[in-house]
Amino acid sequence: MEVAFQVVSIILSILLTIMILLQVKGGGLGNLLGGDAGGGITRTRRGLEKTLFQITIALAIAFLAVAILSVSVSR
Repeated sequence: MEVAFQVVSIILSILLTIMILLQVKGGGLGNLLGGDAGGGITRTRRGLEKTLFQITIALAIAFLAVAILSVSVSR
């Protein structure tokens, strides 16, 4: 059972990393670390960008749940 949780954790972490990298639109390290190249204008996510964001949130929640379950099962 522990091996299954480890495999699922690895798969989720790879998918989560890919989704996060897809959302960074060539803003460089400045935007990645919190710099604001947009002049302070807040943008609304629409279309594909919104879908990517929602999938990223779902993957993060799933990763957290698997991590908590794997710790509780291993005890």
